[in-house]
Amino acid sequence: MALLSGCNRHQSALAPFGEDAAAIEHLTIVMVVGAVVIAIALALLMRWAVKSPEGSLTLISGERLIVILGAILPAVLLLGLLVYSLPQMRPHPVEAADLKIDVTGEQFWWRVRYAPPGGEPVISANAIRIPVGRTVLFRLTASDVVHSFWIPGLAGKMDMIPGRVNELPVKATKPGVYRGQCTEFCGLSHAWMAFEVVAMEPAAFDRWLAAERRPAKPIDGRGRALFASYGCGGCHAIGGTDQSGTVGPDLTHIAARRSIGAGALPVTQDALVRFIRASSEVKPGSRMPAFPQMSEGDARDIARYLGELR
Repeated sequence: MALLSGCNRHQSALAPFGEDAAAIEHLTIVMVVGAVVIAIALALLMRWAVKSPEGSLTLISGERLIVILGAILPAVLLLGLLVYSLPQMRPHPVEAADLKIDVTGEQFWWRVRYAPPGGEPVISANAIRIPVGRTVLFRLTASDVVHSFWIPGLAGKMDMIPGRVNELPVKATKPGVYRGQCTEFCGLSHAWMAFEVVAMEPAAFDRWLAAERRPAKPIDGRGRALFASYGCGGCHAIGGTDQSGTVGPDLTHIAARRSIGAGALPVTQDALVRFIRASSEVKPGSRMPAFPQMSEGDARDIARYLGELR
């Protein structure tokens, strides 16, 4: 039952949707089967040694057995495993025309920047979309402490280190909605530092990227004015407006996302109100300041404004 509790289809290395994760799964199965076979062989050998008649195992034959089973056979097995696994560890070749996605780990969210070849960069946060069947190069770093980037069904883990850029080429093999997670303890809300991964058909991805490149629809109203008056634009940017902060996540198309707070809450008006007024209650250690002086009405007007940004 404990093992079954870890089974799922959206965040599991045993439910691959990428070439690297599929290779990791295959190699894991081979190693587990090999380990079981070796364990059974050792158990049978031990049973034979215990049950054999006294005097049937001489010093010379015992030494020969130790050399064969303790030195020669393990060396052959390890060499074979190395030769078998090395080709599967070769990274995907990356071409100049391949999509690059820069992901920066923050406390406690993800800054995402798409850099398509020949096109303007697209800024997003806390969600990653990738085209199926195309090589994508993740360029990973961190701005504060060490984080670790892991999409179990797509590829292996990669550390995100301040001042260093680590590259992770991947290729998705089937569409779907999956989940990634920070796997390096980075502070109080480490467990609340997740992100959604959407693998899309190439044509659908191209349309989505073109739509993301457009600025938010300029919506005038009380919510927009309150957003500015409370100083939210000092940390957050909204394309198409004069709000251009870079401290926090870009909110240009926040209503088109499926969650806020790096997977902490769904994108609903009540959730937005709660996060706006006291984000640290949702994510302890969050750097977003609380607004205890903000009235419920003001918070709902701002949440309504954000809920229209698609």
